[in-house]
Amino acid sequence: MEYALPQEPASAGRARRLASAFLAGSRRRKTEVDAERMDDAALIVSELVSNALRHGRGGCRLRVEVSGARVTVAVTDAGREHPRFQKHGMDNPEKESGRGLAMVRLLTHRLEVVGAQRGGKTVRAVLA
Repeated sequence: MEYALPQEPASAGRARRLASAFLAGSRRRKTEVDAERMDDAALIVSELVSNALRHGRGGCRLRVEVSGARVTVAVTDAGREHPRFQKHGMDNPEKESGRGLAMVRLLTHRLEVVGAQRGGKTVRAVLA
């Protein structure tokens, strides 16, 4: 499934609901995505979409794929700057942000950032 999301505060929640509904429907397609993986995917979607909307330019595109037991989440935005992975965001415990990508990294088998030829980037997470 793939959706275009506008740059507005409600988009991260909408993306999470769309991804959860899509993954719940995977059971009808004979691909079993267990409840824990669905929760992890929803959290990853929310974090990646929030980051794309906060740091990218304009809206973003969300793509969720299921292949066998593998769930892949990809978020594309027009921003050129790649995300900075902080060491668990613990450099400043009082800071309210900076921990999201560290959390995503813990929940994934692979996390990569791919630049687009015309600018922008895609952040792709393959769930563990």
